[in-house]
Amino acid sequence: MSDDDNSPISAREARRLFAGLKAAPALVLAVSGGPDSVALMWLVARWRRSLVRGPQLTVVTVDHGLRPEAAREAREVKRLATELGLPHRTLRWRGAKPKTGLPAAAREARYRLLAQAARAVGASHVLTAHTRDDQAETLLMRILRGSGLAGLSAMASVSERDGIVLARPLLDVPKAQLIATLKRAKVGFADDPTNRDTAFTRPRLRALLPQLAAEGGDARTLV
Repeated sequence: MSDDDNSPISAREARRLFAGLKAAPALVLAVSGGPDSVALMWLVARWRRSLVRGPQLTVVTVDHGLRPEAAREAREVKRLATELGLPHRTLRWRGAKPKTGLPAAAREARYRLLAQAARAVGASHVLTAHTRDDQAETLLMRILRGSGLAGLSAMASVSERDGIVLARPLLDVPKAQLIATLKRAKVGFADDPTNRDTAFTRPRLRALLPQLAAEGGDARTLV
């Protein structure tokens, strides 16, 4: 990637990021409406338009039913997907929600629904928008939980779940660069307040990352 974390991602950089996906028959893009996933959608759509032939794209938004704003955000994702010429589906996590372990349960439900969507459209891959910042947070969480050496490897760029390949093509990209890309393209995105809810572990660690960087311990350099 560019040495400047605040520079937009160029078409050339995007071609490198998505080069391994060109032969896939179809791809599902997991898009919540936040900056990372909206940038993923915009970048993949631009990349696909540059190809003579390539994978079919489907955008999927999972509404976990946890926030009243989620339905509006899903509609906004659909609007942008339509502008980009991409089909969109909203899937809902139905049923009772657990009182404890909610983030993990929501994550399991999300991946299950995304895998179902992929099978429905004949997609071999689900693309998520995890960034280098997410990787750093995951690594810190695993260190704090006493993970062994295997745990310290954090997230893989490619894994498999329920017979579907999960690809994280932005795992080496800083979040700031995705936001710069959207600003340059004048593309809006949603702000999910749960990402700052310190009742949960990941947002608390996220808030600590700038302080660690100020002390010379930028966790993003560890991944």
